[in-house]
Order: sequence, then structure tokens, then C-alpha cells
Amino acid sequence: MQKVVTLSVADIAVFFTGGLALFLYGIRLMSSGLKKASGESVRLFISKITSNRFYGLLAGAFATLIVQSSSTIIATLVGLVQSRLMTYSQALAVVLGAEIGTTAMAQLVAFSLQDYALIFFAAGFVLSVVGKSESLRFAGEALSGFGLLFFGLKLMSEAMAPLQNYAEFITLLHYLANPLLGVAAGIVVTALMHSSAAFIGIVITLAMQGSLSLETGIALLLGANIGTCITAVIASAGMQRAAKRVALAQVLFNASGVLIFLPFIPQFADFIRFVSSSVNQSGAGKLAFEVPRQIANAHTLFNLFMAFFFLPFLSFFDMLLCRIIPDNPDETRLIPVVRYLKDSALSTPVLALSYAKAEVARMGAIAGKMVSASLHPFVNGEPGHDVVFPNLSVIKGMIMREEKLDFLENRLSDYLIKISLSQLNEQESREVFALLNIVKDIESMGDVIETLGSKLVEKKRELKSDLSDEGKYELMEIHSLVSMEVEQLVVVLQSMDPQKARKIISGDERFRQLVEQAETAHLKRVFLLPDAEITHDIHMELINIFEQVHHYCKSIAGSIPGTGQLVQ
Repeated sequence: MQKVVTLSVADIAVFFTGGLALFLYGIRLMSSGLKKASGESVRLFISKITSNRFYGLLAGAFATLIVQSSSTIIATLVGLVQSRLMTYSQALAVVLGAEIGTTAMAQLVAFSLQDYALIFFAAGFVLSVVGKSESLRFAGEALSGFGLLFFGLKLMSEAMAPLQNYAEFITLLHYLANPLLGVAAGIVVTALMHSSAAFIGIVITLAMQGSLSLETGIALLLGANIGTCITAVIASAGMQRAAKRVALAQVLFNASGVLIFLPFIPQFADFIRFVSSSVNQSGAGKLAFEVPRQIANAHTLFNLFMAFFFLPFLSFFDMLLCRIIPDNPDETRLIPVVRYLKDSALSTPVLALSYAKAEVARMGAIAGKMVSASLHPFVNGEPGHDVVFPNLSVIKGMIMREEKLDFLENRLSDYLIKISLSQLNEQESREVFALLNIVKDIESMGDVIETLGSKLVEKKRELKSDLSDEGKYELMEIHSLVSMEVEQLVVVLQSMDPQKARKIISGDERFRQLVEQAETAHLKRVFLLPDAEITHDIHMELINIFEQVHHYCKSIAGSIPGTGQLVQ
């Protein structure tokens, strides 16, 4: 005779919580492995969908299927929209597609693969350990996560089985049969868990125990579709309006879909039963077999219907979003954009080169503002304000400009390569090559300053000690000279005058003298004053960073055609 094992409420809570934790960790591990295996390919794939809404829909579904995280896809969209690599209408199509992609997890859960969970986990672990390539190891990580999430489901299922004998649980399910309460419960629980996949996994697990009707399951998953929007809403808080529009779009799509379907849950349930498989059983056994797959199918068909229903109206949603969250002129200036590059000029290389030169000069001016602000956090006791955008601190201003430099480096490099494919004379070819080098050096200069503004400032804050007045003065002298060099460089980039460029290259002696004097004076203070030793690393790193900026100035000046040299 088989012994019946009974679980207390505390045991059920422990088993369920542990299973849920494994399930969530498995999703995270699988998503992480898939994202690493796909690398930048998903982002590049989405960014190339620029002409057709239907392709955008497919891209969103496919990308979410690959990374198993609609939040990741929506965060990617925010960056692409802010960079003006996609329009709002194109991004909205991808959002709809991402909702379709999320249904894959529910379909997988409904296959009841729990008995094979540990086999998947073991296979993934072996692959991640012995895999000879990174892609194989990342695939192993994803497979391990796949196994863990199903093992978590197995634990949750075993924990829920005894609940059918608890009157309180049966009463709760009776309340959830009310569509409004079911939707509300789905919204709240999904918002708290920050994972619609996890909540729908719980719903399907309940259905596997024969405890849940299809109508109740549909109400819960409708609520989950709204609750999952909380992740995007929180992520967009404090961001620019482009990010908020993408998050709001997801809320509008999902909430509208729920409002459309809510009055017709019984009819929708009948349709799902008609298109889903059934068995010749009755009672709880029939529910346990049929309802999990029916809930997964309902989730898929709901999102498919809503995607194709809203697809023709994306232009309307675009206008509605811009009306609800209008552009802020000051905020728009923070977004990385090209100002001068025009694809229509590519057929005329001389004209295209003039546009590229103007954009490169603008890039130099942006770097100049970063250099000018770079010493402020180390010689002043307060965060300060950006000279152009007072709402930003000095540090945030530098980070914002570094993002602009990264964006411009990518766009200018692509533009210059397109120019190089045209029929160019020798002089034009030299200019294209020079501009490619200059763009790379300016972006590298921005990286150097951004490192100073993030890591070094945090290091100084942790030390809780200030630089000496003498040290500050010496650094200010070096910084002043470097800032002046960058200002001169911007003038050179605007005119591309080789004679002015040679003056920057030849003006090396004064800088070397200041650096040697500063280093000597600082080392003397280190021997004499204990406080100077505390800030020694910061002092020397600042000098090193300004030396790197000085080197990039010389390198950029040496790249100007006609100077007769290329500084390495």
C-alpha cells in the first residue's frame, strides 16, 4: 500500500516559494545565455527593420523568442528610438511583435516537460563546462536555465496538489472566477513579480492540477498582459520622453486589448476549446489535461489578434503618443542626432565630404565641452551644473556627451565608408581616410574623459579626502592648457587648415614642462604630507588622463591632410 504524504501549509509555502525562485532564476539564466549567444545580432536585426511595419512585427516576435525577454527588447527599442535609428511607428510594430514572442514561454510550459527538467539542466551544465566555443558555452547556460525553470514548475506543481483539499483555496478560486477579480489579480501579482512568464507559468501549473477553469485562466492571463507593463514603466521613469512613449505604447496596446476581450471571455473560451485538443474524460482529469494547453493557446491567439488588429492603426497611435507626451525642446537637444549628414549628397562626393567635415567639427566641439568640464568634480566640493544644460550635473553632462560621441562615431564612420565607395580622386581619398582616423580619435578622447567622470569621481568619493590646494593648482594649469588645445583643435577641424594643425603638433614642450613640474611637486608632498599619499593615485591618474587627451589632440592634428605627418 502506497503511503500518502500530507503537507502542512508551511510545507506548501516552502515548496512553492522554492519552486518559484528556481523558475524565475531559470528564466533569468536562460535569457542571459540566449542574449550572450546572440550578442549584438538581435539589436542589429531590429535596427535594420526600417521600412515595413509587418517586418517590424516579425522582428519583435523573433527577437523576443530568441532572448525570451520582452523587457530587453523594449529597452533596446528605447535606445534605437532615442538615437533616431527608428521612427515611433516602426518601434510600435516591434512592441506588438514582442508581445507575440512572449507567448512562446507559455506554450513550452504547457508541454509538461517537468519530468525531463534535470536532464535538460545536466546537459546544459555539461555543455557550458566542456564547450570549446563561447557560443556553445552560452547555449549550455541557456539550456541549464531551461531545465531549472521546469524543475521549479515541478516543485510548484507538487506544492499545489494538496491545495485542492483546502476550503480557503477553493473559495479563492471561486472568487477568481469573476472576470474582473481575475484580471485584477493578474495585474497585481504580475506587477509584484515583474514577470508575466512566471505568473502565467503558475496559472498553467494550477490548471495541471485540475483546479482552474479556462475562463478563470483567461481572465488571469489578461491581467498578466497589463501587469507586465510595470517593468517598462519603471524602466522609463526619469528617462527622456522617447523612452516614456515606448513604455506608454505597451500599456495602451495591452490595456486596450483587455478591454476589448473582457466582455467576451465566455465566447473566447468556447473558441479556444474548439481549436484545441480534447480527451474523452470528465471532471478534474479532463481539466488537468486540456486546460493548460488551452490557456497557452488563448495567450498566443489573444496577442496575435491584438497585434494584427492594431497594426493598421500605428500612425494614429504615433500621433496619440506624441500628443499625450509631447516633445520638450530642451530634452530633444540631449538626444544624439546627426545635424549635417545627408544621404542625398552621397552621389556628389565633394558635397558629401563637406557635410562630413561639418559633422566632424561638431563632434570636436562636443568633446571640447567634455574636456572643459572634466576637472570640476576634483577641484570643487559640489556637483555643479552643465554649462549648456543647467538641469544636468557636470558628470551627467559628460556622460550625455560621451553617448553623443559614440553615436556620431558610428554614423560618421558609416557615412565616410559610403563616400569611399564612390569614384574619388587622390585628394578626396586622403580626406576620407583622414576623417575616419579623426572620428576614431575624438571618440576615444570622449571615452577617456567619460572614465574620468565615472570611475575616478567614485574613487575620490570613497576616499573622503580632498586634493591639496597646491595639487589642484597644478592640475588646473595642465587642464587649462589641454582645454585650450582642444579649443584650437575645434577651429582646425572647422577649417581643416594644415598650418594651424602644425602649431598644435609643435606646441608639445610647454605641456611636457607642466607635467614634469606637477609630478615632481606632487611626489615631494607625498613624502612630506600623509594626506597627499591618500590622493596620490587620483592625482596621477588625472595627469595621465590629460596626457592622453593631449596625445589625441596631436594625433588628430597630425591626421589633417597637408600637415606632412600622422602622429601615432
